[in-house]
Amino acid sequence: MKPVKLFFVVFALALVTVTGCQPVAQVAAQNPIIWADVPDVSVIRVDDTYYMSSTTMHMNPGVPIMRSKDLVNWTLVDYAYDRLVDNDAMNLKNGENAYGRGSWASSLRYHNEQFYVSTFSATSGKTHTYTTKKIGAGNWQEVNFSPDLHDLSLYFENGRSFMVYGGGDIRLVELNDDLSGPKPGGINQVIIKNASAVAGSDIMLPAEGSQLRKINGYYYLLTITWPQDGMRTVLVHRAESLTGPYTGKVALQDQGIAQGSLIDTPAGDWYGLLFGDRGAVGRIPYLVPVHWQDNWPVFGVDGKVPQRLDMAVANQNVAGIVTSDEFNSDTLSLPWQWNHNPDNKHWSLTEREGFLRLGNGRIDKTLLDTRNTLTQRTFGPESTASVKIDISHLQQGDVAGLALIQKHYGYIGVKRSDTGTEIVAVQTANEQPATLATLPLQQQDVYFKARAEFRDKTDQAQFYYSLNGNDWVPLGPVLTMEYTLPHFMGYRFGLFHFATQELGGSADFDYYRLAPFKPIDRPPSL
Repeated sequence: MKPVKLFFVVFALALVTVTGCQPVAQVAAQNPIIWADVPDVSVIRVDDTYYMSSTTMHMNPGVPIMRSKDLVNWTLVDYAYDRLVDNDAMNLKNGENAYGRGSWASSLRYHNEQFYVSTFSATSGKTHTYTTKKIGAGNWQEVNFSPDLHDLSLYFENGRSFMVYGGGDIRLVELNDDLSGPKPGGINQVIIKNASAVAGSDIMLPAEGSQLRKINGYYYLLTITWPQDGMRTVLVHRAESLTGPYTGKVALQDQGIAQGSLIDTPAGDWYGLLFGDRGAVGRIPYLVPVHWQDNWPVFGVDGKVPQRLDMAVANQNVAGIVTSDEFNSDTLSLPWQWNHNPDNKHWSLTEREGFLRLGNGRIDKTLLDTRNTLTQRTFGPESTASVKIDISHLQQGDVAGLALIQKHYGYIGVKRSDTGTEIVAVQTANEQPATLATLPLQQQDVYFKARAEFRDKTDQAQFYYSLNGNDWVPLGPVLTMEYTLPHFMGYRFGLFHFATQELGGSADFDYYRLAPFKPIDRPPSL
């Protein structure tokens, strides 16, 4: 066995962001609370514990669930599903894919001692609701129906179930008792016509992202909109009846931080948990203080999202949602997600003890075509991942390596051909992968590293190789990373293997190691 326990202890300690040698009383939480792609958050509190769901699009398993005791430091504990749907798009078959789709903004609720997560998908064409009595137990039950209700918010009241949803016009629909679809003869109506109107008439993105809750006798609906030549903007609408009438106002317009939930602490403090677009790393969570005035939530400090929060908590940043891995277990660690649905016949943690073996049961042309690409989030302000690969089982035409994945991706890998084996540096150019550097390789083991820099929206990455795991040499030009809507996701580190000529090959990954990152000394730039 490898010295995994010691490694993880050192790594975890290094990941926790501290504030230097200041007295304990000076420790304060910082924004962003997580510098990684955790968008479309829905958050609840059950007694003294908070739970948050988020969006991971075409990744599987999907709808990650995180847990916290302080609203600042979050640990990944579950997913709502292993597979959203088995179809050509999610299986990367017949030229179809689910990039930028999969499942979108979820709604997390706790009702009658049961957890509910609802989401919707253009890939399945359905609205999905998953239920469990215990998060982390892995026994979610699903019910779904057509059509897919855009940016829905699940709501329970007086034994009845509802969803608020839509873009522009916000609708309310009553559901069957088992959540299997709209209730015949139940409420089904527009409750807010043109909800963006409170932010002006020149709107680029109509109001969406509904999150509804009832507080002190009022119904509060949070949505976002995006005025032309403006920024993401938080809207709040209020009513004394579920069906309205609702009155609304702009609740926050600062740094483009928007979309999320209202949440209270056991002590009675209030916050908005929202996200901000921050370039190639993705859409990252911010915790925004809220106070109440005339029964309206007022976000921020003088209308601004503070970097320093009045909370004596040191940020751990991403330490609870990413992990290094020595592949010593027979199950994958929770932070791993597959790019689309994996082909379970062609990957293994048990065929070779202490290794992740990636194969592929078909011929593919590019990285984005292949199944069984295993991913984790990148993170800011900078992140570095390294791998060791045994390439002895590659077949002619096989490619395996370490990638940074978005539409404009790059990777460093090994390619085997009839003329020999080469280390290759590849980036997309004009929508097609281009080999930008090569180097002959004449040994069985090879080491790769990728370093991504996100501070001040640098959004650049460099790939490296090593022949001994100690001496690192850059290969290929710097990758300029770009957040694109066709993928709608921050860059991911990816472990991959695909065949371009013949089947039967595989790549054995010995480890995946994240380097400790530097403390958040200033917020990410806009």
